[in-house]
Amino acid sequence: MSLDPRTPVLVGAGSITQREKDPADAREPIELMIAGLRKAADDAGCPELLSRADSILVPKGLWGYSDPARIIADRFGAADARTILAEIGVLQTTLFGTAGRDISQGRADIVLIAGGEARHREMQALHAGNEAAASEQHDVEPTQTLRPADEIIHPLENEHGLGMPVNQYSAIEVALRFADGREIEEHRDEIAELGARFAAVAKNNPDAWDRDGLGKDGIRNPIDGNRMLAFPYTKRHASQWNVDQAAGLILTSVETAEELGIARERWVFPLAVADSNFMISMSERGRLDRSPGFHHAAKKVFETSGVTRDGVRHREIYSCFPAAVRLQMREIGIEADADISVTGGMTFGGGPLNNFVLQSVAKMAEVLRGDAGSIGMVTAVSGYVTKQGVSLWSTEPGAKPFVFSDVSGAAEADAERVDVATNYRGKATVATYTVIFNREGPEKTVFICNLPDGRRTIVSSEERALAELAMEEELCGRPIVLGEGGRVEIY
Repeated sequence: MSLDPRTPVLVGAGSITQREKDPADAREPIELMIAGLRKAADDAGCPELLSRADSILVPKGLWGYSDPARIIADRFGAADARTILAEIGVLQTTLFGTAGRDISQGRADIVLIAGGEARHREMQALHAGNEAAASEQHDVEPTQTLRPADEIIHPLENEHGLGMPVNQYSAIEVALRFADGREIEEHRDEIAELGARFAAVAKNNPDAWDRDGLGKDGIRNPIDGNRMLAFPYTKRHASQWNVDQAAGLILTSVETAEELGIARERWVFPLAVADSNFMISMSERGRLDRSPGFHHAAKKVFETSGVTRDGVRHREIYSCFPAAVRLQMREIGIEADADISVTGGMTFGGGPLNNFVLQSVAKMAEVLRGDAGSIGMVTAVSGYVTKQGVSLWSTEPGAKPFVFSDVSGAAEADAERVDVATNYRGKATVATYTVIFNREGPEKTVFICNLPDGRRTIVSSEERALAELAMEEELCGRPIVLGEGGRVEIY
């Protein structure tokens, strides 16, 4: 089949997992990113790609480099490359969509995408009483910075302890449990079994951070250092950020790939990308068990690519917490027993803060090359399922040209927004809740409540008996009275 010469194609992918015990021997994040891109160029069989890059995209991490893409450009001799930094809160699928669109519209021939973290290195140094040295770069600005359009967290959520991801996701999880009509212990089994599925994949992935293949009980129960973080989540339900991992991806036009003699069997085509950038805080969502952005993003990539839902054989579903996976499965229409990971997910494969989706694509490219003609789906989440992204990939070009779509308008139209009240006193109904733990045990119970006038509010209580009740009985849908001084009574 004759291909449009401007068709974007992934020609090289490389992932790095660093396991140095001595932090003095471990590389800092920018060096891991550079190593990932070198590996990607080797994967393509064309080191020349690095020096000829037209643009370099990097998702922001926990490091302090002001323009890491410029460090990469200087290292590779790509002096004229545009540098783009995507701040936290920008979907990683946005980087794929941007690269594909720039190539298809003739604004770039070669695009590098890289990201990484070295939090394990930092933690090892901290435990040794040292500080992990890192390159300093403060006075260089990227050519372009991509930023989220709004705040992710409502101020009242922060006030009551819902600023931490595990606390907010556990509240979403409880809302899903109530919507599904599950008993508390039945639900705990269900999400532990989901985690065990990811662990089993990681066991067979050489690039995974944790390859122990932990079973359901080791995920579900607070044993062997697996402490409870926010009921029903233990540490083994949560994305593991303290890893040393990076990835590099190289996309070109078909014309450039042919010119450079990159072997056809290395090519993986991005068929379509769709993002929803509509932002609404968790407490303002009328339906806490829904994520319309994923419904519309998935619908759009199927429409624009010509791929059917049943045509997808491989998936990497963004897996920071079980609630994110479960929301995606119901919104996209993924069967309960379908394969949902090629990496082992963010708990076991490894979840560097803002880079996991790059690693997902690197692994997906490997899987697709081994199953020529099959189609893979890679999804992304930003915030607390605040923004949603879906991408489709294959070793065969799509029936339709590549399209990068924004479905924010459709997601907003489908969202139910409620106002959040502060300092409310009186009767309400529990919409969802979570029990937040510290190392000594339950610290407080946080309730998101529906008010009689249609608004919402958030209240928290440090009463230990209430925390115990919340872990034993379903409190969603129950009447609640919010009294003076933070007093909470459940009926």
